[in-house]
Amino acid sequence: MSDLPPIPPDIAAMSFEDSLAELERIVRQLEEGRGKLDEAISSYERGTALKRHCEAKLREAQAKVDRITVAADGSIGTEPARID
Repeated sequence: MSDLPPIPPDIAAMSFEDSLAELERIVRQLEEGRGKLDEAISSYERGTALKRHCEAKLREAQAKVDRITVAADGSIGTEPARID
């Protein structure tokens, strides 16, 4: 069982690109040290949720592009796509 809180619905509804853009904005803001401590903590928590959402979106995309393989014995499997 995971101790991580669920991803907020507003983040779950975001595209990968929108999530990544907001995450980058939050990182810049935190690196610049703007804002109050409470705001920084809230931003960090939102950034963590955005990161988890982006990772989930990437895993979904990876699963969609995995190659289906057929072995010599006829068994079917998948192998990771080679995205270089």
